[in-house]
Amino acid sequence: MVVKSGRGAFPPLDWNLLFRITLALAIGIAGGMIFNRLGTPLPWMLGPMIFNTIAAVMRIPVRPPLRIRPFVVVVIGVMLGAGFTPDLIRQAPEWALSFAGLGLYMAISCLLVIPFYRYFGGFDPVTAFFAGMPGGLNEMVIIGRDYGGDDAKIALAHAARIVVVVSLVAIWIRGIAGYDLGDRSAFGTPLADIPLPDLGVLAICGVVGYLLGGRLRLPAPTLIGPMLCSAIAHIAGFTHNPPPRELVVVAQLFLGTIIGCRFVGSKAGEIGRAMLLSLGATLIMLTVTICVALALHTAFNQTTTQVLLAYSPGGLAEMSLVALAMGSEVAYVASHHIVRITLVILLAPLVFSFFRRRSERKDLG
Repeated sequence: MVVKSGRGAFPPLDWNLLFRITLALAIGIAGGMIFNRLGTPLPWMLGPMIFNTIAAVMRIPVRPPLRIRPFVVVVIGVMLGAGFTPDLIRQAPEWALSFAGLGLYMAISCLLVIPFYRYFGGFDPVTAFFAGMPGGLNEMVIIGRDYGGDDAKIALAHAARIVVVVSLVAIWIRGIAGYDLGDRSAFGTPLADIPLPDLGVLAICGVVGYLLGGRLRLPAPTLIGPMLCSAIAHIAGFTHNPPPRELVVVAQLFLGTIIGCRFVGSKAGEIGRAMLLSLGATLIMLTVTICVALALHTAFNQTTTQVLLAYSPGGLAEMSLVALAMGSEVAYVASHHIVRITLVILLAPLVFSFFRRRSERKDLG
């Protein structure tokens, strides 16, 4: 049925879906408030994420506000671009060795994690391969399904990876490195303190970046497009402000809620098993990350924590938020995650096709 009006036809409002989204956001707000009160790391992202994961396990009828996600990611992209300064750009050539180390880290992680999913998780070869990639949740689900993998298992593995990585890294940095990730001052300037022209520049960065990201077919276009536009604006000196702090906190709330709701529709046993497998796979990846960070951070001219954040196989937005909360070089961290995701998206299908053809030739021979 369609509702008619003088201006045209509109689809009817789905009150059931609206209720479920509102419930998820209410649970997210409650989680954020509780985590904020407890002083936990990144309370407005981890609180909604963990509370909605629990809600999904308990079969509470939550749904993610997916239509809002592009706008949330645009805000985060503009915020990350604010971390790019002329000084940091001048340092970029010095990161070449670090980028090379990232490629080595990814290769080692894949060689360890894919067999883990294959033999400990009982996944078929296709599913194990794409579940074991260190990034690209949506892309690995789509590509893995096209190659005959179990897209549900791949999705659960990657969703659990992000939850586990973000939680463990945030707790590790708070508990061992001593950074206060609950400090809201790290997320920029209050809205009332940002001049109106600067707000206009930030808004233009978001809109133009969103449109260009899709037109240029960038990886993660709604994030990277606004981030690049914001970086250009900040490097050129059009503005020196990030998005308003209040808007960033709201963006974290939505992002955490969406991540937690990824488990909706999965059975409790499946989620529990996915979490356990992901915990094992993530510990393998993080062990490799920590070893690389400890061994090579001096050669990279970075701190151990910087390298840990740059190499950790969490989400680009999530890990960059942790870096921002620490007052770290967001440009260094974000650029490494962009390279990681791009390499995964470009190389995973090629590498898998190569090994599949090689296996088929062996069978024929």
